[in-house]
This record gives sequence, C-alpha cells and structure tokens, in this order.
Amino acid sequence: MPETSELHLAVALDGAGWHPAAWRSPDARPQELFSAGYWTDLAREAEAGALDFLTIEDSLGPQTAGPDDRTDQVRGRLDAVLTAARIAPHTTRIGVVPTAVTTHTEPFHLSTSIATLDYVSDGRAGWRPRVAASPDEARHFGRREFPALTAENVADPAVAAHLSDLFDEAADAVEVVRRLWDSWEDDAVIRDEPTGRFVDRDKLHYIDFDGHWFAVRGPSITPRPPQGQPVVASLAHAGIAYRLAARASDVVFVTPSSAEHAALIVAEVRAAESHLERPRPPLQVYADLAVFIDEAPGAAAARKRRLDDLDGAEFATDCAIAAGTPGELADLLLGWRQAGLDGFRLRPGALPHDLRQITGALVLELRRRGAFRAGYAEHTLRERLGLSRPANRYGASRSQTGRSQTGRSQIGAA
Repeated sequence: MPETSELHLAVALDGAGWHPAAWRSPDARPQELFSAGYWTDLAREAEAGALDFLTIEDSLGPQTAGPDDRTDQVRGRLDAVLTAARIAPHTTRIGVVPTAVTTHTEPFHLSTSIATLDYVSDGRAGWRPRVAASPDEARHFGRREFPALTAENVADPAVAAHLSDLFDEAADAVEVVRRLWDSWEDDAVIRDEPTGRFVDRDKLHYIDFDGHWFAVRGPSITPRPPQGQPVVASLAHAGIAYRLAARASDVVFVTPSSAEHAALIVAEVRAAESHLERPRPPLQVYADLAVFIDEAPGAAAARKRRLDDLDGAEFATDCAIAAGTPGELADLLLGWRQAGLDGFRLRPGALPHDLRQITGALVLELRRRGAFRAGYAEHTLRERLGLSRPANRYGASRSQTGRSQTGRSQIGAA
C-alpha cells in the first residue's frame, strides 16, 4: 500500500474516555456525561477533523469486565442508538455508528431504529451489532440462563457451544435486519394524491425469515433507508468473531498488538471470507487503538501515568495502547497499515482532550504526509467507504419474474 494513499479514520466514543479515570482529568466534563450537549460537542469535534465516522459504545452492563463495587469509575450509559439519533441532526457529513446488542433485542426493532437513524442523518448511519454473553446481562431479561465465562472455562465444550450459538444468533439477527431494510422497494412510497394511494402495495414484501433463532414475516414499518443498507460494522478478536464479520458486516474492527500481528489477523479475516464464500465486497479491516496524544515529547505518557495512579492500576484494554506525539502516532499508523489495514478506529484515552488531539494535531500531521483527506467529498457513509448502494433483493426478484408472488405484502388485507 503506497504511503501517500489516504487512510480511513474513525473515532470510538465512550463516556469520559477509554481510561477508567478519564473523568478526573482537568478538562473532563463529568457533570455533563448524560447530557445531549456533551455528545453533540464530541460529534461536532469529530466532524471538524473530517473523520469518516464515529462509533458510540453500548452494552447491557456497566463499564467493566464484570460486577464490582467500585464507585471511583464512570458507571451508567445513555442508549447509543437514541444518542446517535439526537446528535445526528447537529452534524452534516460524519457517519454515525451506534452499538446495539443483538442477543436480547428483537431484530425487527433494531431494523426500524437504524433505518430511522439513516433518515435522521440523511444517509450517514451505521450499526455495530454486539453479542452479550454475560449471565449478569441475561438476568436483566430473565428469558435465558447463560453459563459464567472465565479464562479457565472458555475452552469447555459446553461453553464453546454456547458462544457459537450466540454468534450464530447474531448472524441471523443481522440477516433479518438486512432483509427488513429491503422489504420496502425504493419507490414503494408513491404519494399519489389523485388515486389516494400513499404506497404501492406490490412494492412491499414479506421477508418470511424462518431460522433457528427467529421467525420474522415482515415487512418493516419503516421505508427502505436512504443508503439502502446502512453500514454494518463488527468488533472481532478471534476466529468466531471474524466469521461473524465475514457473514454479516461491511467493516470489521480488529485488535492487533503490532504490525506483524495485524498482518496475521488480516490473513485470518480473508480466510474466513473465502471459507464462507462471502458474496459482499471484501471486508474493510480497521485496527482499534487506544490513544493518548500530546505535542510535547513524553507528555502523553506522563498524563497516562497520572491517570493510572488515580485509578490504582495500569490501564489495560482489549486493544493496543499508544501514548505519544502526533508525529509518533502517525508513524505507527502508517507503519501498521502496510499489513493490509484499510484504516483505524481510535479510542481517545480521555475526552475531550485526546479527541481534540486527533482532529487537530494528528489529522494535520497525516495531511502533511498526504495520508488523510482535506475534507468531505462524499455525502453518505457508504459512499465515503467506497461501498456502492446495493440493489433491493426483492425488487430485483420482482423485476425478473414480472411480479413477486411469494414476496408480496398485502398490507391492509385480511
């Protein structure tokens, strides 16, 4: 990959930042974490740097690997999809990709929520499906009992089968959502006042999905989204998640520890695509990286150490951590992308400080090297990522047969 080619760059937003003590930083805004203004300001800052998209974290549990009694870390979340819908109208170009859990959420509801976000954002929506394997999260709903997951029992056949089921369920959930997005053809809404017809019923379709996990007839209650199919992005750490991404997603976030590790992961992702005979365009592979950035040499590492001291432990997360100057981080990004990465999703260690360093100093450094664009040229998120607007699967079938018989929806009929 030539050094002058442009990177894709996204930012992952979570609370006061990814470091658990970030809310205690001098410029943090802990009193505003649950306000619309806080999230709107972050989104506008990300857009000011011309980043491809932002993601919003979400889960069915607190911001920790398991239950604890700590009161010195941020606890509590706003719903990511609702937050995305609130901030999207206050931006104009950046993609907005909330996380939503598939395990305990009906895909019909997810389809309408993300389709609505695509309308609210005028074609800039995406979705990160998330699997919830924790028994504590399952108990919120009381419908299923999940086994405990530990480093020691994850290889146990029963636990492995449980995880496999959850990822298969997630793949089916995404497939249901995608079919529901297509259940209205693009021109189904006709608004024909002389005849009194608002919709063309022949262009609404049952999806008739009947699988192990879901039986969904459809059609959706929301017309086809502006992008046709909003962008689906997965976070993946291992083979089972790479296979889910290959089956269901457009983008995959991976967590390499080095350029060499990134090359191995990219190869594993491509192998999963090949094994599944993926019909969609190749997955775009982004590396996740938690970042602390300051322009003075050594300042970012010192700031991270101060946060570590406040938290009482060295910061560790599921991805690599980089603390340095904008130039040092640019060197790292440009070096790693030689492994076949399409871009990076950066996790700011502390907000808003590290987000401002990304959109200001880092972006300027990458532009100086010819590795990041000067602004936005495309309008929709799919266009920005080089993804074409897909044809409607039911409309294509209807045009081939003259009229779909099994896929027609008799809305309003008995």
